[in-house]
Amino acid sequence: MTYTFNFAALLPYWEIFLQGCLLTLALTALSTVLGLSLGMLTILARRSRFGFLRAVGVSYIEIIRNTPFLVQVLFIFFGLPQLGVSLSPWTAAVVALSLNLGAFSAEIVRGGIEAIPRGQFEAGAALGLSPMQTFRFIILKPAFRVIFPALSGQFVLLLLTTSIVSSISAEELTSVAQSIDSTTFRSFEVYIVATLLYLCMSLLFSTLFKAIDRACFSYPTK
Repeated sequence: MTYTFNFAALLPYWEIFLQGCLLTLALTALSTVLGLSLGMLTILARRSRFGFLRAVGVSYIEIIRNTPFLVQVLFIFFGLPQLGVSLSPWTAAVVALSLNLGAFSAEIVRGGIEAIPRGQFEAGAALGLSPMQTFRFIILKPAFRVIFPALSGQFVLLLLTTSIVSSISAEELTSVAQSIDSTTFRSFEVYIVATLLYLCMSLLFSTLFKAIDRACFSYPTK
């Protein structure tokens, strides 16, 4: 083995790596907000009394959950222009990530809602609350306690999934690493640094979410 490791060659690019991390976090945060909003709308559609809305909700979830994310990204970026809808790489990445998270979060939230005893719904009806008010004031918080660990894990997974959008040249950490690699030709060092940065971000958010879970959603021990 004659390869000479030289991590010092990457020091001039530390600001670019940092920029890649910030772009990844921005992409994750925006996609999370949009994806969770879409997931809530999907839940409402699935619980609607209108069969058409239920069918749309179910179809959306099944299509997204049973197709590869890479194919979804490529379809949005390369396929939609054939129908006259052209999106920038960043916008296509946000759309793909949001759609993906929306489907998975909808199923997570549905599982949390179904874990709530039926008596809670009946209590809301007995108080004269509408289905929306019952969902908002009685069901949502207990359900959120159940689903918070799964949703926080989905956030971390989404953060790591952003690396796939480099396939359409959307700017984030992996695309930045590829750019640095093409300049320095230090592939091993570049991707080791990128791996460590992803690991640090994942562990940071995992630790943060565990602290939030303990502080806000744990039942009293005494």
